[in-house]
Amino acid sequence: MVGKRRQSGPGLRAGAMLLAAFCVAMIAPHSSRGGDPQAVKTRAARQDYYRSQWDPIHFPPQIDRATDEECLVCHREILERDVLPASPAGLKSEDVLGWYQTLDVYEGPQMTFHQRHLVGPLARKLMNLSCNFCHRGNDPREEGLFIPADVNGMPRFTLRKMVNPSETCLRCHGRFPSENMGLEGDWRRVRRDFEDEETRNGCLVCHETIRTVRHRVRYLHAAAIEEAAKATSDGCYGCHGGRAWYRISYPYPRHPWPGMGEETPEWAVGRPTESDPQWRIGSE
Repeated sequence: MVGKRRQSGPGLRAGAMLLAAFCVAMIAPHSSRGGDPQAVKTRAARQDYYRSQWDPIHFPPQIDRATDEECLVCHREILERDVLPASPAGLKSEDVLGWYQTLDVYEGPQMTFHQRHLVGPLARKLMNLSCNFCHRGNDPREEGLFIPADVNGMPRFTLRKMVNPSETCLRCHGRFPSENMGLEGDWRRVRRDFEDEETRNGCLVCHETIRTVRHRVRYLHAAAIEEAAKATSDGCYGCHGGRAWYRISYPYPRHPWPGMGEETPEWAVGRPTESDPQWRIGSE
């Protein structure tokens, strides 16, 4: 009320969040058209930070159609900020290598996390990532648990991360699955047995005829990946163990390929035979 001190506390905040959730549920079905940065800009101009958290673009179904241009209306600084010219200890970025610069397929100076994945030379060449590939919306109710129990039929919420790494990061930053291929160690150790001056990419010794239906998803440039593979295995290994953040591998779909055998290896039992519908080429 005007002239009175605003109340605060868990009860009021939980009530506000419930009301906001109801508003999103009502607005989102009528605001599902993506690709309109001007509309996002107009809404952002009349919303404060709290209300902008509940903008329909942060929720399905609009997040599924959101374009990078729409996201960058409010989040442009994520690409404009650069790495620090020097560390707190005084080391200059131009005098040291980032871990990602140690692979031959990376070109140029150090870049921030989002720059490397969206606008860096390697990203533009081999990848087609978008903001909503990783960021599948942002429900504040799932960042902090303000609702201790079921309220008016609403289920409890689990504290979640901003991104689901199991369906994003792990796809390109999983462990090299040497045991699935019958290899005796990581590719850095065994590649010498497959490569020489004539055979530049040892991966293709087998994968010229095995699992040849690959990379046919909208977040990758399949043709560019195959072209790069003719020169070196660094591009293949870069996303299949060379930049591993995790101790597990992503269970890629096992698409049928010409000449595929009828027997399914034990490690592949239960794996899908098609890519996720939301990323499959030809699906929207």
